[in-house]
Amino acid sequence: MTPAPRRRNTAPPREELLAAAMATIAERGLDGLTMAGLGREVGMSSGHLLYYFRTKDELLLQTLEWSEGRLGAERSALLSQQAPVAERLDAYVDLYIPDGPRDPHWTLWLEVWNRSQNADSGARARQWAIEGAWHRDLVALLAEGISRGEFRTVDPDRFAARLRALLDGFSVHVAVGIPGTGRPQVLAHVREFLDDGLLP
Repeated sequence: MTPAPRRRNTAPPREELLAAAMATIAERGLDGLTMAGLGREVGMSSGHLLYYFRTKDELLLQTLEWSEGRLGAERSALLSQQAPVAERLDAYVDLYIPDGPRDPHWTLWLEVWNRSQNADSGARARQWAIEGAWHRDLVALLAEGISRGEFRTVDPDRFAARLRALLDGFSVHVAVGIPGTGRPQVLAHVREFLDDGLLP
């Protein structure tokens, strides 16, 4: 008689956990993301999830890092295309700005940054690493545009810092749904800023 197969008691892959967390945020918002609910979604106990993530703050930060990893790959593909630098800068801005109110990635980003006031230095460093990747890509893009004569001569690092502050401010408005600052209006404002600041 063949013995019955042993039941596997393995946890789902980390990516499946983080994808499930992101899907929950997209469907029900941050209030709908609980350890118990996520555990039911993936077939694990909340205690088991706490073993992997320790705290909800760590779950949120890892989910943000996972989401940023996917955005980073998309950004890299966009910026490496054989196209005028101005077109690639437009693609960068398009990827940066939220899709609309309650955009799940921006909802998560805002929550992680809000919680960072009480985060330890390690968590803060991981958050800054996310910001640094966006900044470095933008600086490189601006420098390329200047070297090719598409953009006027500016300090790429200083211009990138100002542009990202503009993008962050407008993105918060889009994500929380402030009237008059929908995605189309924001993109028009940013385009005007870029034309004024960069066109020869």
